[in-house]
Amino acid sequence: MGWYSGVSNSVSRAVGKRLARFLSRRLPSYTRFESTSIDQTASTLRAGDILLVDGNTRISTAIKYLTQSSWSHACLYVGRGGESSSAETLLEADLEEGVRLVAPNFYAGFNLRICRPVGLNDEDRDALIAFACSKLGHQYDKKNVFDLMRYLIQKPVVPNRLRRSMIGLGSGEPTKAICSTLIAETFQSIDYPILPMPSDKLSVGDRSSSRGEEAVGRGGEVPVFYRRHFTHYTPRDFDLSPYFRIVKPTLEQGFDYRLFRWGELDGIAESAEQGEKPPIGF
Repeated sequence: MGWYSGVSNSVSRAVGKRLARFLSRRLPSYTRFESTSIDQTASTLRAGDILLVDGNTRISTAIKYLTQSSWSHACLYVGRGGESSSAETLLEADLEEGVRLVAPNFYAGFNLRICRPVGLNDEDRDALIAFACSKLGHQYDKKNVFDLMRYLIQKPVVPNRLRRSMIGLGSGEPTKAICSTLIAETFQSIDYPILPMPSDKLSVGDRSSSRGEEAVGRGGEVPVFYRRHFTHYTPRDFDLSPYFRIVKPTLEQGFDYRLFRWGELDGIAESAEQGEKPPIGF
């Protein structure tokens, strides 16, 4: 029985590796819309920021289809800010290599979004980064690979409201991870909310904290929320969360639209003058 189990595990690992290589292959005809350079993005990142990626692999296609979102991957910035775009400061769960560190310029050719947690102090950030870095070397959860593979073979007609629930988000084994659940678990380790579930309950503020004392002093009550399990999170949830600020490098670095310079694409201006409609995308 032990021999059979060993052979079965070996076959599963071999199939999982082949699937991982297949699903990680980048697809052609990807379009990057934003004009922000990766150096601008890297210089804007701060410890604890989440970098969302609009990926162009087969597995990205499945995740974007099921979550109805542009964001298929999430990384956690574990640097201290100010590092170059070539410094390995992004922690991620890679399909083939597991939890690892990569440089921001690894995603130079992709549409990106920075989501920044609000109100963290240095102690919070240190705890957040320490927890995330403790996961380095863990493997990507291959159960997620098999679940997503079904939707790449033939995309079923699934109502939008049910697509999210049809993703099997991992097996929950402590030494396995996928990108969004790894980051969600990291933030839950310091009790930072992402998309908590509201309840009908109210609670008197915690007197042990200054905010709680203030609420009690006003005679106020605070709402009670429940945690979603970290395996239930997808990359787009950090974008949707009301507790993360969307940070855009061009705006952070002092954008002034009055200094913006417009040019004309050859042929576009002429066709417009002649009453022709410009091609789609312009």
